[in-house]
Amino acid sequence: MKKVTILIPCYNEQESLGALYAALRQLMDSRPDYAWQLLMVDDGSRDATLDIVRRLRQGDARVSYVSLSRNFGKENAMLAGFDHAAGDCMVIMDADLQHPPTVVPDMLSLWEQGYQDVYARRITRGKESWLRRRFTMLYYRLLQHATRYDVLPNVGDFRLLDRRCIDALRQLRETQRYTKGMYSWIGFRKHEVWFEQQDRFAGSSTFNFSRLLNLAIDGITSFTTAPLRLATYLGLVVSVVAFLYMCYILVTTLIWGDPVAGYPTMMTVMLFLGGVQLLSLGIIGEYLGRIFYETKCRPVYLVGEASDDCDERP
Repeated sequence: MKKVTILIPCYNEQESLGALYAALRQLMDSRPDYAWQLLMVDDGSRDATLDIVRRLRQGDARVSYVSLSRNFGKENAMLAGFDHAAGDCMVIMDADLQHPPTVVPDMLSLWEQGYQDVYARRITRGKESWLRRRFTMLYYRLLQHATRYDVLPNVGDFRLLDRRCIDALRQLRETQRYTKGMYSWIGFRKHEVWFEQQDRFAGSSTFNFSRLLNLAIDGITSFTTAPLRLATYLGLVVSVVAFLYMCYILVTTLIWGDPVAGYPTMMTVMLFLGGVQLLSLGIIGEYLGRIFYETKCRPVYLVGEASDDCDERP
């Protein structure tokens, strides 16, 4: 009998876990042709999330859990799930019920047909502001033009991964992670399913604009050197323009005796060149910072506690 792992990264989800477990238990009970593992990764929650997960484990042996020693972030929590998943395939879902469990049977059907990465594409993005939606689409458009990999818009972490995909992702141990790009990087046979994103069952998203901006920067700097090349092109263009302007000033001064441009022109040019230099240094600094973190070779996460069936896995 094939085994299916459902991976749920959790951070302060005490209000949603009861309804989530009820929906997933109904799914698991309706498909006795599969063995199930409901793997919950507690990402250093500060509420009663871990206590609820422990109680679920006591009442249902299909529930497994890994509790990280602190909040390492969703990307790293998912890697912990990859490391401890025991299934022949794995479905990744959010704990807030925005990902409907009713889509999972369709994913399993496509997996049985031989597809190894079945990703769920949103029909709508739910209750999301117009400005955030526009910024998101602009970001994906920039990322698609800047990288050699097809990072799909309106596709998140809600997907089914075959064991070969799981093992491939486990090999990617960088600390500054952008898993959505990694799904594209590893390749394998992919297929999409469409779903209607639901509203959050309870609470509010912890991904504010600042965290989403940091995630976007991580995505760009993880999978392309286009910003460095852009800085090079920008420096080249500015140098050419500055040289032509210098020639113009020299010719007009020698032929017509026009005075050299005064204080406003000098200040404008200096501020512009200073801005270009700071921008270029900032781009270089982003890449140097990533090198700095990677050279430390620290573990991506640390486990504080785990259920007995997860202790033996790395």
